[in-house]
Amino acid sequence: MAILQAPLKVSLLNLQHNFLLAMPGLVGDYFATSLTYVCEHTEDGALGVIVNRPTDLSLLELLSQLALPTDPRQVDVTVYEGGPVSRERGFVLHSADATFESTTHISEDVFMSTALDVLEAIASNKGPDQYLVALGYAGWGAGQLESEIADNVWLTAPAEASILFELSHEQRLNAAAKTLGIDFNLIAARPGHA
Repeated sequence: MAILQAPLKVSLLNLQHNFLLAMPGLVGDYFATSLTYVCEHTEDGALGVIVNRPTDLSLLELLSQLALPTDPRQVDVTVYEGGPVSRERGFVLHSADATFESTTHISEDVFMSTALDVLEAIASNKGPDQYLVALGYAGWGAGQLESEIADNVWLTAPAEASILFELSHEQRLNAAAKTLGIDFNLIAARPGHA
């Protein structure tokens, strides 16, 4: 007598609004020492923005290049290298106190906008209270991110808006690790086997 089995249901690991901490074994890799914020994760793939890799470009310079009004206070606002894909495209992670035509609701306290209107609002001091501007993004195809996590490329941690918006880029990676109770400086570059 044959026993019928129901097809296995694969549950999708949804990492939207999580951090990806590059494991120390990625030495020399593009993502080495990076902290990536996952903005979208579906069965088709994932999109994230690196949030701890500053560029030499200030927000003042970026707005000036776009011929938008500038405020001298924006010279101290850093623009980040968000990832290796579409480096000419801007991504603004911001607080929930402002929305725009291109705004995507990621979590209760973090939104993402990708159109020029968010930068226009920031330039005219009518933008969100807290924001992080990045050029480019990191992208993964279907199942790719899950495979990389299984291969010990990334450690995942629940994201916190305070880490994104209130800490300096130097503090973000360790702060994300501390949410897991880990001192990231003590993690070995290669996993051990007993």
